[in-house]
Amino acid sequence: MDTVLRDVRVLDGSGGPSYRADVALSQGRIATIHRETDGGPRPGAARVVDGQGLALSPGFIDMHAHSDLALLRDPAHEAKAAQGVTLEVLGQDGLSYAPVDDRTLAEVRTQITGWNGGGPGDTSVDFTWRTVGGYLDRLDHGFDGQGIAVNAAYLVPQGTVRMLALGWDDRPATADELTRMKQLVAEGLEQGAVGLSSGLTYTPGMYASDTELTELCRVVARYDGYYCPHHRSYGAGALQAYEEMVALTREAGCALHLAHATMNFGVNEGRAPELLALLDSALDAGADLTLDTYPYTPGCTTLVAMLPSWASEGGPEAILARLRDEATAERIRRVMEVDGADGCHGVPIAWDTIEISGVADPALSGYVGKTVARSAAERGEEPWATARRLLIDDRLGSTILQHVGHEDNVRRIMRHRVHTGGSDGILQGHKPHPRAYGTFPQYLGRYVRELGVLSLEECVAHLTGRPAARLRLPDRGLVREGYRADLVLFDPGTVAAGSTFEAPRTLPVGIPHVLIDGRFVIEDGRRTDVLAGRSVRRTATGRG
Repeated sequence: MDTVLRDVRVLDGSGGPSYRADVALSQGRIATIHRETDGGPRPGAARVVDGQGLALSPGFIDMHAHSDLALLRDPAHEAKAAQGVTLEVLGQDGLSYAPVDDRTLAEVRTQITGWNGGGPGDTSVDFTWRTVGGYLDRLDHGFDGQGIAVNAAYLVPQGTVRMLALGWDDRPATADELTRMKQLVAEGLEQGAVGLSSGLTYTPGMYASDTELTELCRVVARYDGYYCPHHRSYGAGALQAYEEMVALTREAGCALHLAHATMNFGVNEGRAPELLALLDSALDAGADLTLDTYPYTPGCTTLVAMLPSWASEGGPEAILARLRDEATAERIRRVMEVDGADGCHGVPIAWDTIEISGVADPALSGYVGKTVARSAAERGEEPWATARRLLIDDRLGSTILQHVGHEDNVRRIMRHRVHTGGSDGILQGHKPHPRAYGTFPQYLGRYVRELGVLSLEECVAHLTGRPAARLRLPDRGLVREGYRADLVLFDPGTVAAGSTFEAPRTLPVGIPHVLIDGRFVIEDGRRTDVLAGRSVRRTATGRG
């Protein structure tokens, strides 16, 4: 044996009762589980870790991560490793860096620089790949062939696929273009992607019709993957948007995983039970359905995402040209402030809820940490004038916190039987959302220990066994003999998120050890130099 975790409280990821045991690891897997009640000699090893007072769980799976470039830029990646995350699902919200050609790569780098950095002129990552398989190979290589900080799976991004097949046009795809998109999705799945994502409030993915999305989901279903949509509204049309995704995937025969599933804005306060009733009805009718949430009320995205979709047609340069034109900018303002833009979920924007969390240009850092309304007041101008100037000067690279959530909705949804955890963590910006560094200890500390919203056993299942089942991973997500030794040792009495809105990059407490493939990524609360992460690929049989 390589390592024994002695006298730990095992939370095995199934949601069942915990138990005390010695857990022995060998060659990257769980070799023996010797329960407290078992007879015979206890296992020994070259290294024994005293687990008194600690809980042992499978490694946490972040079902909604934006570490697509961070994993290639930062070998430590403490934002996730220190939380106990051992696997992240990338390629979210329909926008990422594969599959691409040279034109598309340049466009998507500009579009989502606020999420991931990597904009034009950024040389911190070498974009040597163009296919999904090439990107996964790059993750496997990591840093000098040693790998990356944590494991990563990938979703084919539908918006990027549409960008590659027909550009930024707001129109139906032709038959040939749809065939091309289906080929691209199939190729991505064959090369190891676990499913398909969409960002249906982001251009150009939002221009896709239900018919187009259904055809792509039929491809996903053939490969036993799942569809992960950021659907068309979390505001005025939220319930209808959820219904659309349920119906669409039912028609396609495709598994559905709802990204950051919540009910935001004033129109949805107290309406979580309506969403849960919809989901329960679909599940009872046989739907293969799961969802993820983060344990906070504010959201986080880019400022440009708030614009109406017609203002984003044509891509970044076209957006900037419209913003510079006085008449068009006034039209955009009216849609946003009076009518409610589709980019802002059909709700008239409240500038006092839009806090700038990051800028691409450091010279604009004076906006960070302030709402648009406050910055406008300081400048003696209307909020739209401030927002417009920032969009132009920062070349669409600004990120925001959007303070529009409701605590009761958050708590109700996280209790649901198909709920999983996802950080939606954007690591860019001067003042990122604390969920990037705090989601998983926030669940365990605040929502389990302090509030009792979930039991410890149930919460761990939400963060481990259940997402592993969604990803169809046959040897991860549970503490079982023969399973991979991706494990977390934490103190249930002290585990907590250190990150706050004031200090969002503070690491958590109460998580002394994290292992991937039996190797210590976090040891005694400190990041080691181990790079045990690799890509986790869907196999030909649909089992990762």
